[in-house]
Amino acid sequence: MGDVPGLDLPRLSDWFADHVPGVAPGEIALSARRISGGKSNLTYEVSDGSSVWIVRRPPLGHVLATAHDMVREHRVMTALRDTVVPVPTTYALCEDTAVVGAPFYVMEKVDGVPYRGRAELEALGRERTRAVSERLVDTLVALHAVDPAAVGLGDFGRPEGFLARQVARWKKQMDASHHRDLPAADELHERLAASIPPEGAAGIVHGDFRLDNALVDTGTDRINAVVDWEMATLGDPLTDLALTLVYQRLAGFDGGTVSDVSNAPGYLTESEILARYDAASHRDLSRFGFYLGLAAFKLAAILEGIHYRYLAGQTVGEGFDTIGDAINPLLDAGLSALKED
Repeated sequence: MGDVPGLDLPRLSDWFADHVPGVAPGEIALSARRISGGKSNLTYEVSDGSSVWIVRRPPLGHVLATAHDMVREHRVMTALRDTVVPVPTTYALCEDTAVVGAPFYVMEKVDGVPYRGRAELEALGRERTRAVSERLVDTLVALHAVDPAAVGLGDFGRPEGFLARQVARWKKQMDASHHRDLPAADELHERLAASIPPEGAAGIVHGDFRLDNALVDTGTDRINAVVDWEMATLGDPLTDLALTLVYQRLAGFDGGTVSDVSNAPGYLTESEILARYDAASHRDLSRFGFYLGLAAFKLAAILEGIHYRYLAGQTVGEGFDTIGDAINPLLDAGLSALKED
């Protein structure tokens, strides 16, 4: 029973036997493999030889404060399990860092594909690709329609002043990973701080909503589960919509540092996504340029943190060597987006 980076399997096996429902008491021997993809929290498929679970823990090494909160991720998925928003079933949460070196949780393994590349969607054809992207938008609308208090998340965040705190938070996160001068980051932050719009009705915000954070059924093309809730909170839902579109813009100018699925023929265009969301949610999109600028700043801060860990040799897996090249174009895109406001 050999370890994998980020998991101490003997300790994890002992903990599983006492905390995960359905596991027979006594000694068990777990095996694990890290699931490829994702440049933030580490996700593992864990098995005792008969059953399979998913384990999530924060990344190794340098971790930005509040950016990899396992407790919040576990709580929001647990709260949403009886809503129309598809989420995995959660089984157990461990806040004892002595087990694997960080907090982690255990959840159901859900069948489905997290489409990350254009080629994957191209294989489906234009019609199915369009259907997948439509369902992604519809799922976002469904999430933003959930009443937080009705599912026990009334205290999950502080909606008042959310946008101002987001501007300050991502500036702090950018500063925490400082290792080079980024003048565009300073300018974008200053312009965002000076132009915060009135906030709309609060809702549950996923915080990193995109297609490869959804598991799509290969037979029906329906979304079986939305995952990666580490940045979920209560706030202005338009921040989710804007981040989804900034990922789409990023794919258009850098070749897909994170994901280039939106480049696949048939995938909804930015204007089609906005129209579909607007028709179903009826939220005010008149100041949407600000939200796009904030989303670009947030994504730049996240990617700069990943780039920082890569330079320090603290990342696990491949695909990190070009992350740093995307930061300045992303910041420039954020500055341009403010002109759309």
